[in-house]
Amino acid sequence: MADSSPPKPFSIRMTPPVLARLDAGARRRGEPRSRVAERLIDEGLRMEDHPGIAFRDGPAGRRASLAGGPDVWEVIESVRGSELAGEEAIEAAAEWGNLTLPQVHAAVRYYGDFRDEIDDWIEFNRREARRERETSERAREALG
Repeated sequence: MADSSPPKPFSIRMTPPVLARLDAGARRRGEPRSRVAERLIDEGLRMEDHPGIAFRDGPAGRRASLAGGPDVWEVIESVRGSELAGEEAIEAAAEWGNLTLPQVHAAVRYYGDFRDEIDDWIEFNRREARRERETSERAREALG
């Protein structure tokens, strides 16, 4: 869950090329450069603490994923959905996603540190799936 305490100022010196890339990225996103810089620093620290984790954009927002693999929430949903425990659940998730055991372990370690964030993604995607099912059912009913 996001920290609700007020942000604290922090000054940083950047080389002109890095600052230009930050400005360009902020313009593309339509966000203040301070917000983009904070996000990039946070993500960089998370990736340093959790090797194998990357971040990607999507229609629903930016989220943690396995580098070259599925989103962390998908892996965790698979671990939970296996109805197994411990290493058996991890092995089942690896088989489900055609992943290596170290990849699943990376997702589980990330989940351990950012549980609220991943649980929010799981719940969001469950709601979206329900909404899509209901929309499809209404469309089928409308067609008779």
